Amino acid sequence: MTLIKSISGIRGTIGGNVGEALTPLDAVKFSAAYGTWLKNRFPSKSLKVVIGRDARLSGNMISQLVCQTLVGLGIDVIDLELSTTPTVEIAVPLEQAHGGIILTASHNPKQWNALKLLNEKGEFISSADGATVLEIAEKESFVFAEVDELGNIEKDTSYMHKHIDLILNLPLVDAEAISKANFHVVVDAVNSSGGIFVPALLKALGVSKITELYCEPTGHFPHNPEPLPEHLTDLSSKIIEVGADVGITVDPDVDRLAMVCEDGSMFGEEYTLVAVSDYVLTHTPGPTVSNLSSTRALRDITESRGLVYAASAVGEVNVVEKMKEIGAVIGGEGNGGIIYPELHYGRDSLVGIALFLSLLAHKKMTVSALRDSYPSYIISKNKIALTPTIDVDDILKKISEKYASEEVDTSDGVKIYIGKEWVHLRKSNTEPIIRIYSESSSEATANAFALKIIDEIKALI
Repeated sequence: MTLIKSISGIRGTIGGNVGEALTPLDAVKFSAAYGTWLKNRFPSKSLKVVIGRDARLSGNMISQLVCQTLVGLGIDVIDLELSTTPTVEIAVPLEQAHGGIILTASHNPKQWNALKLLNEKGEFISSADGATVLEIAEKESFVFAEVDELGNIEKDTSYMHKHIDLILNLPLVDAEAISKANFHVVVDAVNSSGGIFVPALLKALGVSKITELYCEPTGHFPHNPEPLPEHLTDLSSKIIEVGADVGITVDPDVDRLAMVCEDGSMFGEEYTLVAVSDYVLTHTPGPTVSNLSSTRALRDITESRGLVYAASAVGEVNVVEKMKEIGAVIGGEGNGGIIYPELHYGRDSLVGIALFLSLLAHKKMTVSALRDSYPSYIISKNKIALTPTIDVDDILKKISEKYASEEVDTSDGVKIYIGKEWVHLRKSNTEPIIRIYSESSSEATANAFALKIIDEIKALI
């Protein structure tokens, strides 16, 4: 069993011993720590927190534990019930709440769940604030409310429609063009909340031909929920079977978006951000941001327009910080995470879908032709499982020293640039692994580059 306590929240597997997995006691402990952090942050205020969850099997249990713990601290709860990460992020400021918690383990398999913590802006809490929450949890310095001061729970299931309405009102979302294009779309939502939210959005955009694949929010994921090519074979087959124009897949909490072409080939989750940025930059030129593990294609299309591109450390909070710093008009992560600040500072598959289909309707070309119009890079994504005896920092230091003659960035793990190729090594914030991403103009070269580094790491281990 696994429990990962980090500055971005708490994530773990369900069942097992206290302190070694995400047990009910651990869920209560960290909910109490977050609620206490809010009470310290907003003293003498009547506090309100927005809660939402994806459809995973443990979601209802964890939600009740979290909600009632906050009530016990004297905090009111707005429970969106089955929802998405970006929907909760939008709801926090609209409700004038003081924070929010999303109960989801994102792309992790069904045995996992997590508490993702938001501030009053509906954005992920900072590293410093996350460290404070962990410290409060470690000390168990909680003071619960007396009976007359308990909080209340209000359920609100209206936010799917509110979220969609906000997207439809964005100037760059062209529902008329999408409707006229008469797209046939296949949706794979891995039997989570995207199975409700994505078809509803498509219908609101005027898409009348929708083939739903795994859109029942049962929490029984039919395949690994991470939107990688090897997990999307059913989607590819269905697109070809029904003659669809495009396939759309999202992860369980709907903050990662990947497209599949009309011929069943992968558009590539790395290129979701590239395509949406192409559309946004065409109409509203400005800076762009992605993280260090994302394709350089975004940099290429940005700089080809004479605009500024910047890279951030991996993690949504880091991307958002860099976007605010340089005034980026679009940004995100190469895992299919679109951050469009015109709507909100959070990864949002729903706004990504609306902008992508607007682009496709304007371009009047197939999805595969659109993919071929962008600079061609291939990223090889690999990982090495960690054990408690492995000194990750020492390994990264030694790799950095070995490649000291090349351009090396150590702001987030180690990234080594060799011409237009790169390899990025970093310890995951969400799993006990080292991620090794490499990029080149061909799959064979990218794989060879990654395998070379993996062999060097294994030799050090």
